[in-house]
Amino acid sequence: MATPAPFLSSHERIRVEDYLNDKIQVSSDLENLDSLLSSLCAQQELQRRQLAEAQEALSNATKASNDHAEATRKRAEAFNEQQVDIDRRLKAITQSDVSDEAVRRFERNMEKLRRLEISKGYVGLLKEVDALSKDVQQNISSAPSLALKPYSRLRNIVFSLKDAQPAAEGAAPHLVDHTAKLASVLREEMKANFIKRLQKTLEQMKWPVKDLHLTDSLVSQWKSDVELLLGLQIPIISGDQNVEPPILFPMEVMVHPLELRFKYHFSSDKPTNKLDKPEYFLFHITDLITAHGSFFAKYLQPIFDEKTQTVEPGLKWHFYSAPHAFITALFPMLREKISTCLPQVSSRPQLLSHFIHQLMTFDNEIREMSNYTPYPSSNENWKGMSWEVLTKQGWFDRWLQVEKDFALARYKEIIDAPDSGELDYDGVEPFATKPTKASIRVNDLLETITERYQPLSSFSQKLRFLIDVQITIFDQFHARLRSALEAYLAMTSAIGRTVQGSDAQSVEGVAGLERLCRVFGSAEYLEKKMEDWSNDVFFVELWIELQERVQRNKYGGKNVAGPMSVADVATRTSSAVVNNYGQEATSDGALFDETASVYRHLRLRSETVLTSTLCSDTISALKPYSRTSTWATLSSAAAVPAAAPFSPSSDLAPATRTLSASISFLSRALGVAPLRRIVRQLLQSIQAYIWDNVLMRHNFSAAGAAQFSGDVGHLCSVVDVALGVASSQGDSERVIKKLNEALLLLCLDASASSEASIDNNSTVPLGGNNLAESEPRALPGLWEVEKRLFKDNKSAREVLSELGMEILTESEARMVLERRVEIGS
Repeated sequence: MATPAPFLSSHERIRVEDYLNDKIQVSSDLENLDSLLSSLCAQQELQRRQLAEAQEALSNATKASNDHAEATRKRAEAFNEQQVDIDRRLKAITQSDVSDEAVRRFERNMEKLRRLEISKGYVGLLKEVDALSKDVQQNISSAPSLALKPYSRLRNIVFSLKDAQPAAEGAAPHLVDHTAKLASVLREEMKANFIKRLQKTLEQMKWPVKDLHLTDSLVSQWKSDVELLLGLQIPIISGDQNVEPPILFPMEVMVHPLELRFKYHFSSDKPTNKLDKPEYFLFHITDLITAHGSFFAKYLQPIFDEKTQTVEPGLKWHFYSAPHAFITALFPMLREKISTCLPQVSSRPQLLSHFIHQLMTFDNEIREMSNYTPYPSSNENWKGMSWEVLTKQGWFDRWLQVEKDFALARYKEIIDAPDSGELDYDGVEPFATKPTKASIRVNDLLETITERYQPLSSFSQKLRFLIDVQITIFDQFHARLRSALEAYLAMTSAIGRTVQGSDAQSVEGVAGLERLCRVFGSAEYLEKKMEDWSNDVFFVELWIELQERVQRNKYGGKNVAGPMSVADVATRTSSAVVNNYGQEATSDGALFDETASVYRHLRLRSETVLTSTLCSDTISALKPYSRTSTWATLSSAAAVPAAAPFSPSSDLAPATRTLSASISFLSRALGVAPLRRIVRQLLQSIQAYIWDNVLMRHNFSAAGAAQFSGDVGHLCSVVDVALGVASSQGDSERVIKKLNEALLLLCLDASASSEASIDNNSTVPLGGNNLAESEPRALPGLWEVEKRLFKDNKSAREVLSELGMEILTESEARMVLERRVEIGS
């Protein structure tokens, strides 16, 4: 039911009035009055329920707040009661009337109790340590195996004290020191006792003679003594942080007599102790390994195998191989001998070089003979004693300088040899380019150098050896070859010819070609050798490792090899090092890219000069021939009969002599490929010269054309004969095909009809043998060709095609045909 109007406030009455005015505006709205009233009643009921729920929530929250306040009050009262009780008890315990003073006295008493407890623990620990020490000492002689367990416990106490001391801020240093010293004394006492037992057994076995006295009882006793020493050492190994493989105690005992014998022979005034013969004591070590390795493999390896089943996983690698443990035990006396010898040979280059190379040879023998691996879990091979000397002890720079001085001295001997500049016709294949003897010897020197530093285990040292020695020699020899080429160019220049005077013969003709062939042959030979080296497994692996190192250091800015940065290495080896920088490692490129590139440039340049010189000499020899002016007046009556041998023009003799001498020499000095390239360019140069200076400058009668064609054919035959096996029949004529086509056109018969047939016995003189067909072929006459050639281009192309001409153009054919006196007149 709605609230009566008198109970509404003025604000509520206004809202009701606005609501009714909004809902009832016209008379028809009164029809919906019932639905409006029912809607209002539903809304009123909903609001009543919401109000009831809110009142209930308020009541619950008020009750919870009151309960929390009551609980807090009770806890506060309980805390106050406890505080009063604590103060009372503190006053009673400390006999103080002030609570703060009572707290301080109580804390002091608790600190005394804590110290008493710690002291009790110290005393207990000392008692245990003393008991373990007595237990060890009682059993050392009577039951040595029983002494190992208390000793192991004592070692564990020592390690636990040391580990706990940092957390305790260095507390009880005297206790830690006392326990450690006691354990050390016991260890030495036990070790000395166990060593005596093993030495006594070894004396009975007659160790280390070749024929050992081995009985079952002695072997059993020896095994027991070895296990005692290993049992003593295992706790020491487990706590040792040294990265070097330790020498096992049994090995130390058994190597001792061998060490005495070694010092007797190689550390005294005996004949075996020679500074210049390090191979003596190195061979003695390998001989010991060979002589006694089988004993350890047979008798000690089973003990090692048992140990691997009982020790911790981190200690198993110490018992991987008994022969390897024996080798490790031999190395200390070898290191001592090496450290004694090195200072004595360091100032004598030859002895130092020999010493290091013998050491690397020894390392290879150990790797190959025993497959020595001191760290079985490592993927790397044993680096060797040479690595210890060169890298760890820092002798590499001194040795590198010695080897570099030796290599450069040998290089100088090669260069200064009287026959160094001579071409070596026997040192390479018959059809290969002949290098100088110096280049072959330099290559042999560089290959020897590779063999000398290839055994190095350090990548950085290999790369430095490559760059500082091998590439340096390559660069020096390249500079020498380039200087020789520059000297030749200077001597053949106009000024050079004027200055040198009587020395001109040394750069003219075959002598000049030989000078150029020395440069060309040497450059080509060493370039090919560098390509072969780039594909060699050793240099490929070196290149791949270089790429990987560059990639690993691309963000670190570290040097790649010693003091050399990435840019330095790239300058001396290959630009691919820089081009691939920051990208994935790639096999593109090679270590000798830069060096091979300068040799390739020198080879190409010397080949260009060689070709230019040969062409120039030949053209100079052809100049008298180009001045011949009897081509148009030569009559048919003067022509040589077909049956008579052909006689070339007398003015052609200088050119044929030059060609024969030059090409004959080149065919022996050059390989087939460069020889054919050079001769091809020579023939093209001859063709251009004859075309411009003979064919296009003179008119020819039929007999003159025949003589001219025969002369050209004679030049080609001279070239083919001089080439020898490097040429096949007709090679020269195929190169100057354009000139031969012109000669065919120039030699057409003026009296022949269009149906004339020319066979192999025809008297029509043709310049090239390739133009004399094996089958008879009908050739049109001069006038028929002239008519069709000058008619139009289409007719000219057809007649040239019928003549088999592929190179000669229509305009060139007309120019050639106009050189016949019959056409020109």
